[in-house]
Amino acid sequence: MRGVFGTRPYRAPNDPCCVVAVQNFKGGVGKSTLAVHLAQYLAIRGYRVALVDCDSQASATTLFGYVPDLDLTEDDTLYPFLREGERSSLDYALRKTHFDGLELIPANLRLFNSEYELAARMAQGNGALLDRLKEGIESISDRFDVVVMDPPPALGAISLSVLRAANALVVPIPPTVMDFSSTAAFLSMLDETIEQLADRGLAPELKFLRFVASKVDENKSMQKELLQLMRTLFGHAMVRTPLKDSAEIDNATARLMTVYELDGPATSSAVRNRCLNYLDGVNSEIEVDIRSMWPSHQKRLRQEALV
Repeated sequence: MRGVFGTRPYRAPNDPCCVVAVQNFKGGVGKSTLAVHLAQYLAIRGYRVALVDCDSQASATTLFGYVPDLDLTEDDTLYPFLREGERSSLDYALRKTHFDGLELIPANLRLFNSEYELAARMAQGNGALLDRLKEGIESISDRFDVVVMDPPPALGAISLSVLRAANALVVPIPPTVMDFSSTAAFLSMLDETIEQLADRGLAPELKFLRFVASKVDENKSMQKELLQLMRTLFGHAMVRTPLKDSAEIDNATARLMTVYELDGPATSSAVRNRCLNYLDGVNSEIEVDIRSMWPSHQKRLRQEALV
């Protein structure tokens, strides 16, 4: 119906494609969960979305029902594009999903080989390889409003390439001491890395940076204190809605699905509704940031704010 009546919230042709990296150098922070639910939420809202799995662990790919190392070969991933300079587009790797408007570039364990190959070639002075992924994203960006990237939880060649390709960054942080201190180290490394990239004229041009409190359990007093500290430190960059730890997400993941896919509650209706409220709250705030990048949407955003 939205297609027939022309009410899909597409960006105008002159608006930039939003390329969002959901990134943290620590594993287990809910990065892939957030990336996949964000991509699916935007597709449900009517945007044209590509989800690029850049992590050889392939968690995002698995959530779409694939067994990465059985159902996919290395030629189905980013690997051939990063390895072979003669390829001019990532179009070969895009595959439709069961969500209207959402396409996936999957990953599997073979993608890890590109970490070594890219690092070795860059050590020989070929710094332009950092732009290879950016070139790939640009080759398909005219077909999409938003590209969501799920990079590996490490500061390697692929993570640097993701940073270079992105124009927006979302950082999930569980409010625990270990995760908070790890994220502080991540931000410090990120600052140094961006400075080094800037010296070579390769600094990313980020339109927005947002922090998401993930895996939150407010029944724990320490988490409540850390959540308050994060809100004080990050201010308006902090997404207001916390993404609370939910059995609904765990049960959906166990079925290789997401909460947005389930026909009914995997736990109870009350738990499912709370979980959907958290997910929708986080994703809707990021959606506003994405639309703020597009001049064609800014007038509508101001009108919606008045309402």
